[in-house]
Amino acid sequence: MAAERERVLISRSPAATRALGAALGRRVPPGTLVALDGELGAGKTCFVQGLAGGLGVSDPVTSPTYALLQSYPGRLALHHFDAFMEGRERALLLDGGLEWMHAGGVAAVEWAARVEDVLPLPRLAVRLEHAGPELRRLSIGVVGDSAELRGVVRDLECPAGIEEGV
Repeated sequence: MAAERERVLISRSPAATRALGAALGRRVPPGTLVALDGELGAGKTCFVQGLAGGLGVSDPVTSPTYALLQSYPGRLALHHFDAFMEGRERALLLDGGLEWMHAGGVAAVEWAARVEDVLPLPRLAVRLEHAGPELRRLSIGVVGDSAELRGVVRDLECPAGIEEGV
């Protein structure tokens, strides 16, 4: 499902991608689902590391590819999923993992397109693409009906190293 009213941004570095994630983390309400997609190495985990910082998470955030789910305490808890190995992750989500999406914190799902048919609405959709050796193109939008999430995307301030893109 395509995101509505996407905002396209260009990141000049991994630090800028993390800073953008942090800016988003400071603004999202409890219960937000952030669905991330993009090529291998495009910066999904980097973005989630920033998101975690914006949520007040102080623990190091790593990719949950083999653990399936990692939770981190913060101002709002972060529940970090990885759907790279679609079969296991789909089973986890359908066998109770979706409850973490409604646990009052923020859920981030990497490789979300692989399981989008079971992900709840509304949600933020973040797509990261290589645009050069250090450059990344990020599309951020809302899937489903949520004026609150649309406002988060619209009012998101670009940190240093991030600019509006095409």
